[in-house]
Amino acid sequence: MSSPAEFYKSLPSVSKAYGTLCLLATTAFHLGLYHPANIALIYQLVLFRFQVWRLVTNFFFLGKFSINFGIRLLMIARYGVQLERGPFERRTADFLWMMIFGAISLLVLSAIPLLWTPFLGISLVFMLLYVWSREFPNAQINIYGLVTLKAFYLPWTMLALDVIFGSPLMPDLLGIIAGHLYYFITVLHPLSGGKNILKTPIWVHKLVARWGIGHQPSMSSQSDRAAGVAFRGRSYRLN
Repeated sequence: MSSPAEFYKSLPSVSKAYGTLCLLATTAFHLGLYHPANIALIYQLVLFRFQVWRLVTNFFFLGKFSINFGIRLLMIARYGVQLERGPFERRTADFLWMMIFGAISLLVLSAIPLLWTPFLGISLVFMLLYVWSREFPNAQINIYGLVTLKAFYLPWTMLALDVIFGSPLMPDLLGIIAGHLYYFITVLHPLSGGKNILKTPIWVHKLVARWGIGHQPSMSSQSDRAAGVAFRGRSYRLN
């Protein structure tokens, strides 16, 4: 059995980095190093006081240490990691681009007054969950030892549970919308004969290469991206 340090070291780069930043953000909050209002997504402060860091920092706060915080962190560790090691294996830049696209989509959605929420970290986690549920729709998931269901229904089940336990509905819903938008553009639309218009930009590949994280794609993978292929060898697998 591996130690916690060995387990952490074995995690794929992007999921590990995002989960770590979320944990550090909550830890720093409990140590009194900052107030959440200083990193919240407040568009008036972004536009009129040029506090542009809020467009990024709001994604790292998943709330105070609590059961809900632990669940969100475990969702990154499970579903984000399974995506990065599965459909996105040896495609670190593509996985990072999915996260960036999700963040941009959430920022746009949250700019609509009725959809605004001050922290989009939970929404980004829910986007990962949604994309995972579409990649592994037949995987069997056990909910608190009470109910077993297919992964395809997991995002909606988690949303319903959040409503039952009194958690805000909007962050979950925004994540599902962003996840479906990404999946539609990169998978459903190309499968129906359309073109994938969301190819990973060259600057993301260069960024990953410069940081030396993940795996660099083979020449055949590069050719597929040039042709607009989002996912190669798609297959739905059981746990």
